[in-house]
Amino acid sequence: MKKIMLFLCFIPFVLKAQNLEQKAAEIMAEGKLLYQTEMASWYGTDLFLMQFGDREKIAGYFSYLDKEVPTCVFFSYGEIPDVLGTITFDSTYNLDKANADLTLRNFTPLENDLFKLRKAALDEVTNDTFFKTYSNTNLNLIPLITSKEKKVYILTGPTQSGVVLLGNDYLLEFDDDYTLKSKKALHKNLIPIEYRKKDDASENAGITVHNHSEETGDFITATDVCTLMLYAKFAGWQMHYTVSADYLSTFNCRTNQPFIITMDALEKIQKDQKKRKKR
Repeated sequence: MKKIMLFLCFIPFVLKAQNLEQKAAEIMAEGKLLYQTEMASWYGTDLFLMQFGDREKIAGYFSYLDKEVPTCVFFSYGEIPDVLGTITFDSTYNLDKANADLTLRNFTPLENDLFKLRKAALDEVTNDTFFKTYSNTNLNLIPLITSKEKKVYILTGPTQSGVVLLGNDYLLEFDDDYTLKSKKALHKNLIPIEYRKKDDASENAGITVHNHSEETGDFITATDVCTLMLYAKFAGWQMHYTVSADYLSTFNCRTNQPFIITMDALEKIQKDQKKRKKR
C-alpha cells in the first residue's frame, strides 16, 4: 500500500516534467521557424544586392519556407507588385550553394497572402504608437501563415555589431481578411547584452541571462530562441538563462536545445547537491 501511495504522489511531478518538455519543444519549433526565415532574409539580402543593380525599384522583401526550402523574395512598388528576385537556400545557408533567380514574375498565391499580411502589419506599426523604436535598431517583420492562423512577429534587430538585443518584440494576429485581431508586446522593454571578449577565461564567460516579468510570461519565448540562434555563435555564448518567478528556462547555444524547470525543482536539486558535497 505504501508503494502505491508513493507512486501516486510521484505522478504529478512526472506529468509536470512532461508538460514542460512539451512546452519547450513547442517554443523551440516556433523559434526555429523564425530563425529560418530571418536567416533567409539576412543572407538573401546580401546575395540579392550583390546582383541587382537598381535599388530604387526595391520596395521590400520577406522570407518563408517553401516545402522546407528557405526562400527570400524582393518585390517592387505598386498595388500589385512584381517579384524582382527570388533567393533560395539549403539548410546550411551557404551562399555558394544558394540560388539567385532575378527573373521578373508575379507572386505565387502564398507569396501574395504573405505580402498582404506583411502590409497589414506594417500599416499597424507605422500608425500606432504602441510599437516602440530605438536608435541604432530596426524593426523586422516576420509574416507567418498556417492552415489555422495568420500572424506576424516583430523583432528588434541591431544596426551595430557587438550587441545582442532581446525584447521590444511583438506578436500580431490577423483574421482571414487581414484585419488585426490582437497585438501583444512579448517583452515590455529592450534588453541589450554586449558581447563578452572571446578570450575571457572567467567562470561565467559565455553565460548570459535575462529576466521575465509576469506580463512577459513564465518561459523563454520563440523570439528569444530565434535571437539566440542568430547571434549566439557570433557572441561566443554557450548558455543563456531566462528567469521568471516560477521557472528557469535554459537554452544551450551550442546544441540549440531549450530546457525548462520549475524553481521549486531547481531548489530541491541544489539542496540535494549540497547534501552530497557534505558527505
